[in-house]
Order: sequence, then structure tokens, then C-alpha cells
Amino acid sequence: MTKKIACIILAAGKGTRMKSALPKPLHPVAGAPMVQHVIAAAEGLSPERIVVVVGPDMPEMIDAVRPHQTAVQQTQNGTGGAALAAREALKDFDGDVLVVFGDSPLITTASLQRMIDIRRQFPAVGLTFSGMRPKDAGRYGRMVLDDDGTLKKIVEFKDASAEEKAITLCNGGIVAADGAKLFGWLAQIGNDNAQGEYYLTDLPPIARKDNRQTLVVEIDEAELAGANTRVELAALEHAMQQRLREKHMLNGATLTHPESVFFCADTVIGQDVIIGPNVVFGPQARVADNVEILPFCHIEGTEIAEGATIGPFARLRPGSRIGENAKVGNFVETKNTRLGKGAKANHLTYLGDADIGDKTNIGAGVITCNYDGFLKYKTSVGGDAFIGSNTALVAPVTIGTGAIIGAGSTITKDVPDNALGITRAPQINKDGWAPEFRQKKMKEKAKKG
Repeated sequence: MTKKIACIILAAGKGTRMKSALPKPLHPVAGAPMVQHVIAAAEGLSPERIVVVVGPDMPEMIDAVRPHQTAVQQTQNGTGGAALAAREALKDFDGDVLVVFGDSPLITTASLQRMIDIRRQFPAVGLTFSGMRPKDAGRYGRMVLDDDGTLKKIVEFKDASAEEKAITLCNGGIVAADGAKLFGWLAQIGNDNAQGEYYLTDLPPIARKDNRQTLVVEIDEAELAGANTRVELAALEHAMQQRLREKHMLNGATLTHPESVFFCADTVIGQDVIIGPNVVFGPQARVADNVEILPFCHIEGTEIAEGATIGPFARLRPGSRIGENAKVGNFVETKNTRLGKGAKANHLTYLGDADIGDKTNIGAGVITCNYDGFLKYKTSVGGDAFIGSNTALVAPVTIGTGAIIGAGSTITKDVPDNALGITRAPQINKDGWAPEFRQKKMKEKAKKG
């Protein structure tokens, strides 16, 4: 029988060093709070439970981690104290327990699984700790191994001897533990240190007294990176974007200038999609196969069907649905709008709260006037219609199938199928007026000298 897994995610950190009122794990990376990336990695293990440890008065954190259970660390008294806060939530759990940090968004399910697998291989092993060999060990805690390769202790840099500072294996923070033993061991951690706090790094000697060994599982430094400052947050964003770009290219998308394309964690890109430079995807963007996205587009909360062409310089806002082989051109903005199969809006247009039928052509400078300062209204345009340039469609209004709207019109009433809708003042031509006007103006200009 496969043993069960539970995950404790430590997310009680404040934004103090971020210079922010927002709790640190809620700062976004690739469009999602850091803690949600960690939860996604943990969910990949199919755990029986995930418990997120939060600080007091963090309602936004509780909302961000739903539907997972939370436990409150009433006093910020170290990582050991934070993990111990989950004891009540896991009091009847005796499987494997992972303790992960909520500000480590680059951690992968595969690395977490490896920590569990290695602990399970050896009955005498009560703990596995993540370790890393960074290019610059800096002020990381050093992992001191015994002759048999087990972890003897973790020494904080400030407390390390010269010999210990020369060790290249550094503490990565993540812990996998025997759930039947973990909380008993956590309760034995003392706070006899300069900060007066309880640290997970004190667990190995406690487990050893209980005749249980600790092994180190080495993980790539990049996966274990966290953020305490906005500078470090930017580094996490850079690393995540590199990962997402590689993912989409390996899945069959072409990025002509990868470094300038930005994805969200939930962006879905089909095969044979071509994405030009300086394209930004916000949350909830889904792109089907064989779509071309030209440079300088912003796409968020949008579904783009197969064969569509977007941009350049297009903005697709939440609620947009772009049909098969449709075209959205330069300086076109859509919001809560369906653009039908084969429909076109090629230039300088705003389509808000609209339903545009198949094969309809939207001319340059067309706008749907969807807001009266209080409420929003819908514009419906049937298939095979033609909306002339510089037209204002004042919602609520319906344009029938096959209808034609003359350029420069302001349409406030429904237009039937196959009808011509047009609103224009009559044109007046005054012969010989222009030379007389020019002479008059030249005299005025001369007087002002």
C-alpha cells in the first residue's frame, strides 16, 4: 500500500523586507502569487492534505490558497515554530510530510517527489533535507555530513568555523519527514540562539537521538531560490519566464524573439503558433493551434481559436473570444467580445460587450459605445455584415445579417438583415470658396506680423 503524503507550506512571512504591506508569498511571479506556484508543485504529488501556515490577520492569504486548509502561526518565531503550527491539522496523519517554503515558486513536483522517494528507500531515515551547491555559497547555512554520508548538522554561516565555511553543500530548506515522528521532533527544538527562534535546521540531531538518520537530497540551486527583496523577486520572474518560454517552444510554438515574450503560469499555447517580439500574456489566455500573434500585443482572459491572426499592437481584454481564422489587427481592442469565424477587425477599433458574426468586416475606426456612464450594454452584429469606417454603434443595438453600415455613421437603432444603415448630414459644395478663404486668412496673418 502506498503511503500517503501531506504538505506543509510555510507562508506566514510578512512583506517587511519587500517594503510592502502585501504578505511576501502573495507577491506575483508569472501572474500568480508565489505561494500558488508552490501549491501547484505540491498538488502534483496528489497529497492527501495540504496545510498552509499563515500569520495572524492574513485574510488575503487564506483566500489565495483555497480550498486548502490553513493553520495560523500566532507569533513569528522561526521555521520550526511555523511547521509546528500545523500539528493540529495533521494530528492523525502518519504518512510522509513535506515542509516547503511559500516563497520558492520555482520548486518542481519532480524534486519534491525525489525527496519523498529517497526517504522511503531507507527505513532508518527519518528525514531528508534539500541541499544545493550554489556558485556562491555566501552566507547560506552549511551542511556537515558524517563519515557515512548522513547529515550530522546544519551550521549557520555566522556560527561556522573556517573549516565549515569551506563546505560547498548548503542548506536548501525543504524537509521531508516521517509524519508519525515529525511533530514530536519539532516540539523538542529549542530557541537558544541569537534570534530566540525555533529552526527546522535543528531537526537532524534530534532525529539522531531517536535513532533516525537524515539524508541530503541535492536539488538545483535555481529551484530553491526565494525572494526577500524586490530585486530577488525580479530574479525569480526572470527564471520563471525562461522556464515558460522553453516549455512552450518544446511544445511546438515558435517564439521569434523569446526574451521579449512574457507568459503567465496558466497560459495555454497550441502547436504551430508563431509569437512575435514583445507579446505579453496576462492571466487566463488560451491560444489554439496555427495562430499567429504579431509583435506588441497584450492578451488576457482571452480564447483564440485555430488559424486566427492577432496584431500587431492589439489588446485583447478579458472575455474576448476570437473565432477560427479571424483577424484582429493593429490598434484594435476587444473586451467581453466574440469575434466570429473569419471575421475581421483590422485597424483602429474598439469592440466592447459585442457579438460579431462570422465573416463580418469591421472597418477602421469603428467603436461600440457600450457604456453610458452608469451601465454597459451589448452590441450584436450578424454574419456577413459590413461596418464602414469611423462608425459608432451605440448600444444596445443589433445589426442584422448581411447588413451594411455606411462609413461615418452613428447607429442608435437596430438595422434589419441585408439593409443599409447610414446617418450623414447632406454634403454641401461651395464653388470658389477656398481661394477667397485663403486670401482672407493671409491678410489676417500679415496684420499680426
